[in-house]
Amino acid sequence: MTSSAGSDAPQPLYAPREPIFPRRVRGWFRNLKWWILAVTLGIYYVTPWIRWDRGPNLPDQAVLVDLASRRFFFFWIEIWPQEFYYVAGLLIMAGLGLFLFTSALGRVWCGYACPQTVWTDLFILVERWIEGDRNARVRLFHAPWTGRKIRLRLAKWTLWLLIGLATGGAWVFYFADAPTLARDLVTGQAHPVAYSAIAILTATTFVFGGFMREQVCIYMCPWPRIQAAMMDPYTLTVSYRAHRGEPRGKHLKGRDAQRFGDCIDCNACVAVCPMGIDIRDGQQLECITCALCIDACDDVMQRIGKPRGLIDYVTLADLEAEARGEETPPAWRRVIRPRTLLYFTLWAGVGLAMLATLFMRDTVGLTVAHDRNPLYVTLSDGSVRNGYSVKIANRNGEPRDYRLSARAPQPVTVQIAGVEGDTVTVPPDSIRELRLFLTGHPVFAMHGDNPVEIWVEDVRTRERKRVANFFMGPEG
Repeated sequence: MTSSAGSDAPQPLYAPREPIFPRRVRGWFRNLKWWILAVTLGIYYVTPWIRWDRGPNLPDQAVLVDLASRRFFFFWIEIWPQEFYYVAGLLIMAGLGLFLFTSALGRVWCGYACPQTVWTDLFILVERWIEGDRNARVRLFHAPWTGRKIRLRLAKWTLWLLIGLATGGAWVFYFADAPTLARDLVTGQAHPVAYSAIAILTATTFVFGGFMREQVCIYMCPWPRIQAAMMDPYTLTVSYRAHRGEPRGKHLKGRDAQRFGDCIDCNACVAVCPMGIDIRDGQQLECITCALCIDACDDVMQRIGKPRGLIDYVTLADLEAEARGEETPPAWRRVIRPRTLLYFTLWAGVGLAMLATLFMRDTVGLTVAHDRNPLYVTLSDGSVRNGYSVKIANRNGEPRDYRLSARAPQPVTVQIAGVEGDTVTVPPDSIRELRLFLTGHPVFAMHGDNPVEIWVEDVRTRERKRVANFFMGPEG
C-alpha cells in the first residue's frame, strides 16, 4: 500500500549505480592490501604451472583436479572419490574461519581477500593508470565523447578484458595439464568446454570488476547480511570516534578552535572509499572494512597536528567507554574472548582431525557390493555360492599384488573370476574391479543372512583392509 506522503513511500529494493571514483591513498592499510593482492593473484595465476614429480603414470602438475580419473592432486596429497570428506572438511574449516575472523575483526575477508575486492582493486589500479586520479576520472566521465575519451576508454577496457581472459584461463588450467591445455587452446584443439568456461569467467570478471563493483557486494553477496550475526559490541571494526571528531568544522587556530572537534570535514575518508559511503554516518551494510579511510584520515590528522586514530579499528563497546572518559583495554584483548576461542577451537579441531586421518589413511582401498539378483546360487553338490563386485584401490605409485580372503561363521572358499588363485595385481594409482565368489561347503551349510568379512592384503607390506558384508543361504 503506497502513501501519498513522500516520507511514507516504500524504499526501492534496488538503486541504479552511481559511478564511484576512489582517490588514491597511501598508508599502512593500503600497503597491506597491495601485498595481499600481489600474493593472492600470484598464487592463483602461478599455481597451475608448478610441477611435482609423482613418478611414472601419474600427472606431474602440483595442483590438479583430474575429473577424468576423479581424483584431486595437491602436491604430495592425493584425494580419491571415496575420500570426498576431506573436501567437506575444508569447506567446514573455511566457514569456521570466516566466522572466526568476522567475530574478531569484522568483514576483513570482504575488505582484503575476497576475489571481488582483489580484482576490483586491480581494475581500479588500471583505471587510475590510464585515466588519472579521482578528479581526472570524474572530469573524463562527465566530458563529451571525444577522440581522447574513446582512446582512453578502449585502452582501459582492453586491459580489463585481458585481465579477465587471464583469470578465466588460469581457472581451467587447474582441471587439465596446464602446458598441454595452453597449447591446445592456442591451436584451437581444446575441448569446447574449456573455451566456454574461459568465455564465461572472462565476461563475469570484466563486468563484475569493471562495471558493477560495489553492487556485487551490496546486492549479490549474502555475506553483508549474514555477518551481523557474527559480530557483537566487542568486534573490532572500522569506526569513527564521533565523541572526538564532533562537531565538525574547518581547522582554526586560537580560541575558535575549541568550538570544533578534530574532524575538519575534509571528506578525505569519503573520497577514498571504494563503496562511496561516509564512515562518519556509523556502521553501514555497504562498509567492507577495507580501512582506506583510516589511512586517509591519519594522513590529514598528521598534517594538521592532531592525534591519529580519529577513524580506527575499534569496538563499539570501547567507543561508548571512551565517550564516557573511561579506560579501555588493549585491542588484542577484544580479539581473545569466549566467542572467538570457541570458533578457533572448532576450526583447529576439524583441521587436526583431517591431518590425523590424512597421515593415517591406508594405501589400499576396498569396496564390496553383494549381488542383488540372485542373492545366492545352490550348486549341484549342495554348496551355496554368493557373488560380489569388488574394487581394490592401489594408492601407491607402483603396481602391487593383493591377496583376497574371507572370514565367515563357516568355512568358505574364495574364487576370483578370470584369476587363478587368490592374488591379483593392481596397476599403480588405480582401481581394479573384480568378480568374487564365496562358496560354502554343503557340510557346513549356512542358512539365511550370515555375517562375512572380506579381507585384502598387500603381499609386500602386509597392510590389510577389511569390509563387512553378508553371505546368503536358503532359509531352513
